Amino acid sequence: MSSTDSRFNFIVTGGAGFVGSNLTLALQERFPDAHITVIDDFRSGNFKNLSGYRGDFVAQDLATFDWHKQFGDGTFDAIFHLASITDTTNHDQLEQVHDNVESFRRILDFARPTKTRVVYASSAATYGSATEASVESIGAAPANVYAFSKVIMDNIATRAAAELPDWIIVGLRYFNVYGPREAHKGVPASMVYHLSRQMKVAQRPRIFKHGEQKRDFVYVKDVVEGSIRALDAQGSGIYNLGSGQARSFNELVDVLNKCLGTNFQPDYIDNPHAHYQNFTQADLTNARSALGYEPRFPLEEGVRDYMQWLESQLGS
Repeated sequence: MSSTDSRFNFIVTGGAGFVGSNLTLALQERFPDAHITVIDDFRSGNFKNLSGYRGDFVAQDLATFDWHKQFGDGTFDAIFHLASITDTTNHDQLEQVHDNVESFRRILDFARPTKTRVVYASSAATYGSATEASVESIGAAPANVYAFSKVIMDNIATRAAAELPDWIIVGLRYFNVYGPREAHKGVPASMVYHLSRQMKVAQRPRIFKHGEQKRDFVYVKDVVEGSIRALDAQGSGIYNLGSGQARSFNELVDVLNKCLGTNFQPDYIDNPHAHYQNFTQADLTNARSALGYEPRFPLEEGVRDYMQWLESQLGS
């Protein structure tokens, strides 16, 4: 697919959500002549995230959505599938697996006859408990039902791509994404967002004892760039999208203090979660070679950019 031709026809599912809205607006900016259709049911999205959006919008539940009835014989250059139940605290196993997996199955069924490129959001949660950088080839070890649903999606995608080698399906395992347009998520919003808001109202940032847990915090602008690069992937595959660095919660507090001009010590609390990822880090070897992916925002740069954006939006 040549990224020089901007007259593309794209679908973005979950385009009113956090990563989805950032991707939608980036596609609109990158390909100003493209026709973009967002599909979202607002379960975990908000129309305000699409301020300035010039494309079409279909408000539907993807788990029951009739793609052929909606689009007929329409052809698309790519479907970016970012819609899912992303709240890992939702423990309704039927709802999580049914909605996430069946939505994906319907998309693949629609895309298969025309071999429309599908780029979908998988998750670093599929790796479960890790102590070193995660490589895509290691076995899945989902610790919650959300992660399990993503494993099944990966299984389905891998099988579909193997059956039709000239149909490109790219899965992207997003790590711990933070950045603009996530505030509407509430509790599931990133630690970066929640801690910064606590500190802005002069509260000590609350983190789990003793702050040595490490996360691959990746700025949303980096995962959006990686997602767009999947348009040029030469074959199917599943790739990590992270910063490639594991940074501790204590380090995050230090970075926020520097950006906000504050000097708060962490307020350490007990971790109530029985199954908790104490370490995440993306091995980016495959993403670099297959997608040309190279994150541009280490934690310090990403947090600084994000805090400036929040300041401009919220005046806070």
